Amino acid sequence: MRTMRLAAIDIGTNTARMLVADLSGKRLRPVERFQFILGMGRHLRDTGKIGDKEFRNSIEVLRIFRREMGRLHVESYRACGTACLREAGNRDLFLAAAEKEGIGIDVIEPSEEGRLVWDGIRDSLAGRPGDIVMDIGGGSTEFTAGAGAGESISLPVGVVVLSSLLPLSDPPRAWEWKALSYYAARRIQDGTVKFGNRRNRRLIGTAGTFTTLAALERGMNRYDPDRINGARLSRNKVRRWMERLAHMTDRQRLRLRGMEKGRERYILPGISLIWAAIERFGVDGVTVSDAGLLEGIIRSTGRRSA
Repeated sequence: MRTMRLAAIDIGTNTARMLVADLSGKRLRPVERFQFILGMGRHLRDTGKIGDKEFRNSIEVLRIFRREMGRLHVESYRACGTACLREAGNRDLFLAAAEKEGIGIDVIEPSEEGRLVWDGIRDSLAGRPGDIVMDIGGGSTEFTAGAGAGESISLPVGVVVLSSLLPLSDPPRAWEWKALSYYAARRIQDGTVKFGNRRNRRLIGTAGTFTTLAALERGMNRYDPDRINGARLSRNKVRRWMERLAHMTDRQRLRLRGMEKGRERYILPGISLIWAAIERFGVDGVTVSDAGLLEGIIRSTGRRSA
């Protein structure tokens, strides 16, 4: 069976990421990962557009991605834009600028994003009926339930959106944190009504908030995907981290082992969404997946290239 070297690019509201991997049949072997926290959607709620600085920085990162794909001899790639590019008024300008750098971008709908996330975690954590997968982004949060086919919900609330709507002082004031937590809980409670009150086996979390929380729990000086994938965080551990982080400044959070620079300001909005989901679905914790959207994009690219 032929091995294909493929790349997946995720252009999100807060982060731009690329995974280069070898795919042989169903076996996926990561080769190299790239990640840049760019805050592309930082001004989206205020202006409706990608900011000038964020626009330039994001195009520069895509230039880097194009160069790295050449260096690593990538045969085929797929680049996907999510919440920010679904909404930005200057999206077409961004897509045209990306095309000039040799990166064509598919702006995917929330339903496809949910399916790709499910495909990405399926092999590593064997997502099954009774599982709910939660993907917290910068501009939106996706939930996929059942077998990942047809039961997907996208809520227009992510860590950057929450930070813009309900900004926290440094450190947060008690009333600010209470208001943010209440808002997150209501959005998830009201937005997932169609899932009903079914019994849920597991809540599986993917993307930066979840992986950062697992890295903090393990006190990791250097991120190790193998130690993150499948990590289990009990309800009590999530609550303890939430209470601890809510009393710290951004600078204090950044000093913690496991905290990635750029996430210190967004970890609290993210953890408020995690806690709201734990309460909503009645689970006793969360299982963290290092795999997610990028791995799902790789698999979709492999199907197209086969």
